Amino acid sequence: MGKLSRIGFLLMLVLAMFLAACGSDESNGSASGGDSGGKEKKELRIVTDGAYAPMEYMEGGEVVGFGIDFTKAVVAEAGYEPNIEVIGWDPIFAEIEGKTADMAVSSITINDERKETYDFSVPYYLSTNKILVPENSDVKSGADLKGKKIAVLNGSTGQEVAEKIVGENSRDILKFADNNLAIQELLAGGADAVIADNTIVEYYTKMNPDQNLKAVEDESFADEFYGVLFPKGSDLKPEIDEAIKTILDNGKYAEIYEKWFGSQPDVETLKAQQ
Repeated sequence: MGKLSRIGFLLMLVLAMFLAACGSDESNGSASGGDSGGKEKKELRIVTDGAYAPMEYMEGGEVVGFGIDFTKAVVAEAGYEPNIEVIGWDPIFAEIEGKTADMAVSSITINDERKETYDFSVPYYLSTNKILVPENSDVKSGADLKGKKIAVLNGSTGQEVAEKIVGENSRDILKFADNNLAIQELLAGGADAVIADNTIVEYYTKMNPDQNLKAVEDESFADEFYGVLFPKGSDLKPEIDEAIKTILDNGKYAEIYEKWFGSQPDVETLKAQQ
């Protein structure tokens, strides 16, 4: 081999090695981008009411609350990205039934009637209904609401409780699109009481002491459990169920609960329901 040929051969060898190195870098860069070999996490469309403080509500143009932090933790544990949209209470059920949303988290009580149309996750929150009345009210239990105007969230278990007290078609039940409107009706004097989840009633009285309202407990009101709502037959349900169980076990759920309520949750009761 002559001198020039040897030089040419060496140049070609160096070039080949350089190209091989570049190809290797490109391949490695592609594989390391994101989780699971560069694949982006799937985004879930999650719908909520957004008018249910401290569970899910708007603050500074952003939806926040216990339910929102819970949702983000569960979805992350399951390996997804959340896209949470505030759409109002009634539209939630239409979107889930029509399968235009993957799931809904909006303090939705699990009950047999809803189970006929939707799937639920394992329970993630223990609740009951309470009565919100003015401080000078003589209402001491649900039975005292007979003959009084009761404001409720339309389609809620608070409405069901009111119907058991005064009758299903009673004109004394005033139905509203969200609890804030029901409470405003009470403050305006158009209603004598509001029936809503204990968390909502207790939070409202705590945050608005100047409005002179009080929460009334009725021990006959049954315990309820919130669940994540899915379209019927959703393949996502088993993954979310497993993620909920994981954050209950690893302490993440308790951390979120204490952040919002300043106390420890009854995790064992929730687990017993599963």
